Amino acid sequence: MADIRIVSLIASATEIVCALGYKDYLVGRSHECDYPEEIKALPICTSVKFAVDGSSYQIDQRVKAILQEGLSVYKVSAEMLEKLQPTHLVTQTQCEVCAVSLKDVEEAVCQMISSQPLIVSLEPNCLEDIWQDIKKVANALGATRAGEELTIKLKKRMEDVVERCKSVSQQPTVACIEWIEPLMSTGNWMPELVKMAAGINLFGLAGKHSPWMQWSQLVECNPDIIVVMPCGFDIERTLQEMHLISQKKEWKDLKAVSTNRVFVADGNQYFNRPGPRVVESLEILAEIFHPELFTSKYENVGWIRYKK
Repeated sequence: MADIRIVSLIASATEIVCALGYKDYLVGRSHECDYPEEIKALPICTSVKFAVDGSSYQIDQRVKAILQEGLSVYKVSAEMLEKLQPTHLVTQTQCEVCAVSLKDVEEAVCQMISSQPLIVSLEPNCLEDIWQDIKKVANALGATRAGEELTIKLKKRMEDVVERCKSVSQQPTVACIEWIEPLMSTGNWMPELVKMAAGINLFGLAGKHSPWMQWSQLVECNPDIIVVMPCGFDIERTLQEMHLISQKKEWKDLKAVSTNRVFVADGNQYFNRPGPRVVESLEILAEIFHPELFTSKYENVGWIRYKK
């Protein structure tokens, strides 16, 4: 185990490595890896190719412009990887907007990395994929038992939430928003989490990429609850964009607005990270949907009630 040197190029994978007990074997990270706090001291091996300031619309346009040219939106530093001499590189193939792609990593490895690391590529499209990815990382590190124990522990916490939600007599209809302009709902594992938290998911399908949507669709469905959790945005950043939807003329007539059930959640730290904190994501949804059953453990940390 002393020879293991891990570079993680995706935030959720970094959290998986740490949850498996291998935090001290991490030698490098991506620019987006920021949890747990201690890993911020590690060398950064990636960078973004576009400016991340500006509105969500401007960011969306920059990303689309790069992807239309068949390019990745991130850069991997082959020089830094060569310096770090990793034995294991963890990346993903699920989304080229969310994190460094397998193609980028393979190119960097072919260019310069003399250590010829084992590339562990994750592809989390649904909840079951997250469990399999944890096991994949564990197996690659020779920690199969630790992977099994971790998934059992995480599943148990989620089962506890589901069990408590069985007493719910009326499930609220829910719209989870992953991007504000243009409007996008959540997909992948999120519909599963909404269902487990005794909510009725209105947009997006389990195991499928997050779909674009129209404002008119949201108005027509008129959900009981709206949770806004843009990918890569924390609560404060999301609040800067909320006027883009709250100033629309139909906003005040939405059921979720009139009943004060619009919430802003930390999409960056929780819902958009397919790793161990998917459990916290479920717990957040449960306490938002059913405050009569769950205490507000994550309020002002993982979510806030939006008031305008």
